Amino acid sequence: MDKLIELSEIFIKNKLCTHLADGHDFDHTCRVVNHALKLCSQIPEADRNIVHLAALLHDIARPQEFQSQGSIDHAAAGAVIARDFLLEHSSPIIADRVAQAIAEHRFRSDSKPSSIEAMILYDADKLDSLGAVGIARAFMFAAQAGAKLHNSAEEALSNAPYSRHDTAYREYLVKLSKLPDLMFTAPAKKYADDLNEFMKTFFMQLNQEIFN
Repeated sequence: MDKLIELSEIFIKNKLCTHLADGHDFDHTCRVVNHALKLCSQIPEADRNIVHLAALLHDIARPQEFQSQGSIDHAAAGAVIARDFLLEHSSPIIADRVAQAIAEHRFRSDSKPSSIEAMILYDADKLDSLGAVGIARAFMFAAQAGAKLHNSAEEALSNAPYSRHDTAYREYLVKLSKLPDLMFTAPAKKYADDLNEFMKTFFMQLNQEIFN
């Protein structure tokens, strides 16, 4: 299994060594792996190897989604790519379980996590969207999309994604502020609540500096 994890790390690192400045680069993958393995240490019934592989490969199709401005679902596409890769190096059981977790990890998806491994991947991925790291990533994405620095809540919510108004604040209002209530595991929920408090304070301060 160690060899399979090593091969998967090389595979994903090569795939994400593109110009992907939206916060979904290989560094993000490493942070998600770290979150996922920490959650595994508190959830002993989870298969640590499946979680590790799924965390490594979960964003394999992120470049395609970004280039398509969201028309390609990176979770669905990534599950296919990951499964094909794993079938070359492991059993169909491992490939299927990892692919299922990847297919079910996306926030904007009707497919909710159906296994404890998928729940851990989902939570680990979302934890990297919160706190100081989450704020930094939101501004990275906004800059890549050509968005302005900041806007009001009304302006943010009345405009479309991938526009000048798709600011970090819009991402917080539309998605990030909702993540703590959407966590599936108890350890992730507790940590997410703490990280969200920091984000709330940050955007309150930003609003005060710009609009008051």
